[in-house]
Amino acid sequence: MIKNLYRRLREESPIPRLAFYIGLTIELLMVIVDKSSYINPIEGYLFRLTFLLFACKLLLTRYELREWALIFIMEAVGFISYRATGANDLIRIVTFVAACKGIPLREALKYTFYVTLAGCLAIVALAVTGIYGDISLTQAFGHEAAETTRYIGEEAAEETRYTLGMGHPNALSCMFFMLAALGVYVWFDRMKWYSYLFLMAMNAGVYLLTRSKTSMLITAAFLIGACLFTFVKSLGKMTFFYVCGLLVFLLCIAFSVDAAVCAQRVRDAQWNEFFFCNPRDNAHIVLLGRIDRHISGRIISLTDSDNNDGMIHTWSAFSCENNMNYYFDMGWVKVFYRYGMIPGILYVAANLLLLWRLWRRRDAGGLALFVMFAVYTVVEAHLISVYIGRNYLLLMMGCEAAAAESRMKSAWHLPSGNKGKES
Repeated sequence: MIKNLYRRLREESPIPRLAFYIGLTIELLMVIVDKSSYINPIEGYLFRLTFLLFACKLLLTRYELREWALIFIMEAVGFISYRATGANDLIRIVTFVAACKGIPLREALKYTFYVTLAGCLAIVALAVTGIYGDISLTQAFGHEAAETTRYIGEEAAEETRYTLGMGHPNALSCMFFMLAALGVYVWFDRMKWYSYLFLMAMNAGVYLLTRSKTSMLITAAFLIGACLFTFVKSLGKMTFFYVCGLLVFLLCIAFSVDAAVCAQRVRDAQWNEFFFCNPRDNAHIVLLGRIDRHISGRIISLTDSDNNDGMIHTWSAFSCENNMNYYFDMGWVKVFYRYGMIPGILYVAANLLLLWRLWRRRDAGGLALFVMFAVYTVVEAHLISVYIGRNYLLLMMGCEAAAAESRMKSAWHLPSGNKGKES
């Protein structure tokens, strides 16, 4: 009787799907609240609630034995991370990704888009009307020559940039990029030339408000790439571009690791170059220093603490509790610093597996999204967060895995004469 009841709950009741979407909604709303000026006093309790909801969905979903084995291994890694750091982020993430099985990817992403868009528009409306939140921020944004402020002590000039209720101009530009990328991916097959033109004009408008060059350039590059894939269909079917995507992804990881290794030498070289007109280091460090100037000192920011938090000597297998409270912008460095090298390698592997599935499906829109998220994560840590609702790739990993498993099973059940003809 209990077995029949469990089967009915799993296969016939709306409870698993309802639990998933309630959990996803709460996670998305927490992202919106985090972007606003409001401080969420019950955030920890909400994390526990969403974990229970996703765990409920997981327990009411049919998995193969090998899938249960993989879930068990990943949860074990998450538990070790919890014991080492005191943070349950990885347990929550693994449970969420596993719970995505049976949820249509486009449906989940479309729901994510609408909830996030509605939340962002609400924040903007409240700020613009003066009800809640600041519409602008006046401070020194550090766009002067770094040497004059860092070495000479010259006071940086203040300027006013618009936040529209999101606390910081970079947060506003970041959310525009995320929504634009997600919207284009969800409606990729229906995009028109004027849709891309409209988004590019909006991108220029957001830049005028925020002066955030990084997000503006990343958004523009994504829109150009997606536009090419939309109107030149043959490009999205060519393996060459997926190989290029792989190389860009690997380059992003390699650059981030290199930055974590050489950050102190880059800082010293910049000091030497300013005071002695000679960096006193090799061409590799000089090149990193030049790149660092164009990314607003992200590399040398890894040397801002007494322990040089973020540099590779602060990485360990499963991180530690002290690494949970220090923040910097370089996302890929944050993966390894905050969660440890073993979880970091597993996350990189999960991204590679997702890219492989995008190639198998010839998903050109997904490729553009994947590549630009990888590049963006080099300089920003938006996706690497305690907030699951920030990282749309997690949904793609979970739902794509389920879809791939389903297609594999369908192929095995086709008549022998039709095998290999399924698209």
